Amino acid sequence: MPDSGPAADILLREDQGAVAILTLNRPAARNPLSEEMLAALASTLDAIAADSAIRAVVLQAEGKAFSAGHDLKEVQANRNREYYDWLLKECAGVMKRIVRLPQPVIAAVEGIATAAGCQLVASCDIAFAATDARFATPGVNIGLFCSTPMVALSRNVAPKHAMEMLLSGELMDADHAMRIGLINRVTSVGETRAAALAFAESVASRSGYTVKIGKQAFYKQQELSLDEAYDYASDVMAENMMARDAEEGIGAFIEKREPKWEGQ
Repeated sequence: MPDSGPAADILLREDQGAVAILTLNRPAARNPLSEEMLAALASTLDAIAADSAIRAVVLQAEGKAFSAGHDLKEVQANRNREYYDWLLKECAGVMKRIVRLPQPVIAAVEGIATAAGCQLVASCDIAFAATDARFATPGVNIGLFCSTPMVALSRNVAPKHAMEMLLSGELMDADHAMRIGLINRVTSVGETRAAALAFAESVASRSGYTVKIGKQAFYKQQELSLDEAYDYASDVMAENMMARDAEEGIGAFIEKREPKWEGQ
């Protein structure tokens, strides 16, 4: 367990207007979700959550791999239950931060995204991937069922597709990943960041208040029964209708002008 703060250079943050671009920056090691990387992601996501100037996030990586998952050298060097409980809790904390972040997170994937790296992609709200991207939950190949990646994976793709990935451990290409719903779009190699950024900028042009409550409502209603979901969503939408930004947006539409969002 790390005793000090994360190394600043393993996770880079660049703000471009209202979009924060986060870059996993350990390319030589295939950008593992090491102790330091998890700590850096957690602290950076917490900072973004409190930053009202940021309305969308792009998550990308340097090098030929998006992320190969946990650092297996760390895992092997710390063979005790207390450490594993701690590590998996830290990793789950990062994934939950992404889902609960007020701002949408768009993954821009080039190269491999395996195990917890695949979990990271599945945890993002939107995912774009280059034609060279490959995805897998290969833990079964080394005696480890990818149980924690399974949580995010099974909330994105149909059960039989999730089980196929988890039981086979085989790599799948970007086209197949898009067909089963793991990613949204496939781009040419080298163009994924630009595509993700363009989408993020489009999201950032909307009311930050509206996107925030909409993202929160999307994930919460998934956990409810049909009747409960409609009751909850109706309450959220009625509250949204009373918001200043809704009044402004509807007025701007009627008056055929661009809205001026106030974030409330």
